[in-house]
Parts: sequence; C-alpha cells; structure tokens
Amino acid sequence: MRIRKLLFGTLLTIVAVPVLLVLVAITSLSLLDRTNGSIQSSGQKREYLLYVPRSYDPAKPTPLVISMHGAAGWPAQQQNTSRWNRLADEHGFIVVYPSGSDSPKIWHIFGGAALTRDVRFISDLIDALAATYNIDSTRIYANGLSAGGGMAFVLACQLSNRIAAVGLVAAAEQLPFSWCTANRPVPLIEFHGTADPFVPYGGGLSQSTFAPTRFDKDAKPFPSVLAWTSDWARRNRCAADPVKSVIAADVSRLQYLNCAADASVVLYTVAGGGHTWPGGKPFPRWMMTGPTSSGVDATGRMWEFFSEHPLAGK
Repeated sequence: MRIRKLLFGTLLTIVAVPVLLVLVAITSLSLLDRTNGSIQSSGQKREYLLYVPRSYDPAKPTPLVISMHGAAGWPAQQQNTSRWNRLADEHGFIVVYPSGSDSPKIWHIFGGAALTRDVRFISDLIDALAATYNIDSTRIYANGLSAGGGMAFVLACQLSNRIAAVGLVAAAEQLPFSWCTANRPVPLIEFHGTADPFVPYGGGLSQSTFAPTRFDKDAKPFPSVLAWTSDWARRNRCAADPVKSVIAADVSRLQYLNCAADASVVLYTVAGGGHTWPGGKPFPRWMMTGPTSSGVDATGRMWEFFSEHPLAGK
C-alpha cells in the first residue's frame, strides 16, 4: 500500500509539473503582454500600446510611428526589441505598437477577410489617435519585424494615401508582388540578415524548427530579399543601378535613387545576421533566431529615412 501511494504521488508530480510550467508561462505572458489602449474595429476589440513623449505639444503637429510585432509576439515585446521610445523622446514623435489578433497574436498577411480587418484596424487606430492627439497627417510611418514587416508592406499597398513611408526588418512577405496594385510610389527601407533561419535571405521555405510552415506541404516559399527589393524599386520607378556601400564590417547598404516622387528604396544586408532587429534588444537564445548585429542601428536609420520622406500632396 505504501509503495502504491508513493507511485501515485510520483505520477501526480510528473503530470503536475508540465501543467504548472504551462500555467507559469501563461501568467508570465499575460504580465508581459501589457497594453494601454483599445478600440472597436470591425466589431472586435483591438488593443495597442501607446507611447507619448513628455515633450509632446498639443499645438504642434506631431509625427506618428506605427511599429508592429512579429508572429506570436506582442506590443511590449516589439517596444523592447526596437527601442523606438528612446528616439521618440529624442525627436518628439508618438509611437504606437498595435496588437495582432487571435492567439497567438498574428497579422493575417496571407490575404482574405482577416487581412482586410487588420488593415481596417490600423486605419481606425490612426483615426482614433488623430482624434486625441495633434497627429501630422503627412508624417505617419509604419514598420515591423517579421510578419509585422509583412504587414508594413501590406499597409504600403492598402493605405498608401495615409502611410508616408515604411520600414521592414526580417520581413515575411507572403503575398505575391502583383497583389500590390496601389499607384503611389512608397519609400521603403529594409534590413535583413543573410543567416535568417525564419525568412531565408535567398528565398525559399523557412529553415527554423520553430516555424509552423516548415513542414507544411502547402507552405509558400519566401521571395529572395534582393529580388523583392529590386521589384519594389522598379515599382517606384527608381534608377536601375543601385549604389552599394559598406556601413560596418558586417553591414552593406544598397540604395536605389532617382525614384518617382523621391520614393527611394534602401536595403541593409547584415552578413551572418539572424531573424532579429539590428541594433535592438536580442531575443532569448532558446528562440533560435540567430545573432543580433550591432553594426547598424535599424531604428535610428529608419527614423532618419522616415524624416526625409513626408507624404506629399496632403
């Protein structure tokens, strides 16, 4: 009888420990996944994390930066990874980190009705913030990491009348390039590592064991980063020969110039860089995203680029 009780107690412990770990993980995530605002959009409650610098002056039109997390990420994670708040304090703009929908939180960059709702959410969010703050309608910018970068591409196509320029980091573009039918050339700055295991620099299927599409026979391959950027530059009617320069030991820059409406296109390639935000906060090693380069500050370079590209004609 004593042995049975001991075995039963051991079995309960074995079963309880994983459950406890799951509960701890859920509790930890709920604490990390903090937001401070919400709106109703397409009949759903959509949340966001807003940062307004102390220097904000209601009498002065203020730029707005929209920064979107990757798949299964969350707004506070994107805030900590990109470190946009630091620049917001320095340059006096507002930053908002919208939250994807569903659980885990995602952006529906594959198209369909869910993507339409995500685009509507961003548009409604801009309206809501503009109703409360003095937002400069000529200086609204979108950027994101991974699927968040893919969503920035979507906004450049679907909200090109509102988004002045976009920034992509390790972006996951899953829609065909021909899907983007907007006429306005949109300035674009991009950062991508050559050793990205999630979104391969040379194109193809994800090689990360954490990517759910790796073993999906119907998964769509990612385009080559160089080819995709070249296509965007062609769309913006830029000069055919980009200017290449070395920024750091592990970072090179490709600039497409003489574009229509001054909508320049810039690609920063990080040699050996992973699925990370260059110059940002590294992800935990267990996520196996690869190294984070300090050779270039993606956020700082992005803001410089944004500052040079207001929305014309408004």
